[in-house]
Amino acid sequence: MNVPVVVDRTSSGKEHFEVLDGLRGSAAFLIVIFHVFNYSFGFHGPWALVKHAYLAVDFFFALSGFVVAYAYDDRWTRMSILQFFRIRLIRLHPLVLIGATLGLLGYLFDPFSKASNHTDAPMLLLAYITSLLLLPSPPVGGRHNETQALNGPAWSLMQEYLANIAYALILRRLRPLTLAIIFGISGFLLIWTVNAQGSLDGGWDYPRIWMAPLRLTVSFVMGLWLYRVHDRIRVPKIGLLLLSIVLVVCFQMPVFPKVGEYSLNGFYDAACVLLLFPVIILCGAHSNAGTGMIRLCKFSGHLSYPLYITHIPFVYVLAGYSWTRHPSLDVKLTWIFLTIPFAIIVGWLILKYFDEPVRAWLTQRYGIKRTTV
Repeated sequence: MNVPVVVDRTSSGKEHFEVLDGLRGSAAFLIVIFHVFNYSFGFHGPWALVKHAYLAVDFFFALSGFVVAYAYDDRWTRMSILQFFRIRLIRLHPLVLIGATLGLLGYLFDPFSKASNHTDAPMLLLAYITSLLLLPSPPVGGRHNETQALNGPAWSLMQEYLANIAYALILRRLRPLTLAIIFGISGFLLIWTVNAQGSLDGGWDYPRIWMAPLRLTVSFVMGLWLYRVHDRIRVPKIGLLLLSIVLVVCFQMPVFPKVGEYSLNGFYDAACVLLLFPVIILCGAHSNAGTGMIRLCKFSGHLSYPLYITHIPFVYVLAGYSWTRHPSLDVKLTWIFLTIPFAIIVGWLILKYFDEPVRAWLTQRYGIKRTTV
């Protein structure tokens, strides 16, 4: 007898776009691959895999715009702005706290980076407090000018918070045409930026922190617009596996050279964000996971956020080992292939024994219906 699949739903009772959930997990896994291999091999050489996987952040922003519009666009007659912010904080912030704490512990107890991880206690405490509040943190020793010094990937969560504020106050009220105009104008700014900078790999660092709101605006507004018009667009129904392969190929492309005054690499990044990602999201939204893949989509989607926000401390330790102990290629690859499943297991444990129980308690405490968006 086949066991019926329990359909995962949003707080308003809507079914999730399961393939999009699965794609979010695929992108999070590719981010882990990007960090593990590139930090270990110095971002160059044949083992510096998926060099364009920083674009996964732009993909996350677009997915966030799409699913936030789906979950909340029709709820504003019975939901206040304060309730919306409370729902989003309960959904996002518990893992921000655990990510910041893991980042601090990793910084203090990393056995391989004691020489570089040197920061005065008051400054380190300030970095931890700002990380808990998801504010830009002061720079600390051993990090590369990251705006979230103890938990680098949290920079994109800070942008997610800004996106939610903008959605609640302004963007939810805009018509599709207005969203399309904003997307078009910001898209042109993005093309100009990538030609000047050479890539979209910026916004996480202080020298290029200004790139973060630009990347957010382009992709989040695009996601909102895609949701508003997706029923009018006909695209092929393509499942999780093939769309994930498209993401892998997209991220694995080489770094392209500059030709005269034009950055081919920058234009490639812009083409992925402005052209490819909308097609992937539309195909995913119109596709069904099927009975054989629905559990994988649900697992992948649920794991994506905890994996993304908690994996980087282990990457820092691995990178410190690689650059201070200079292991052979075989030994380095062994530790890399042990770190990846370890990070996945830790993410799953945190999901099951911290995030879900804490969110359930907060939801019950404040009388808010359960949300998984």
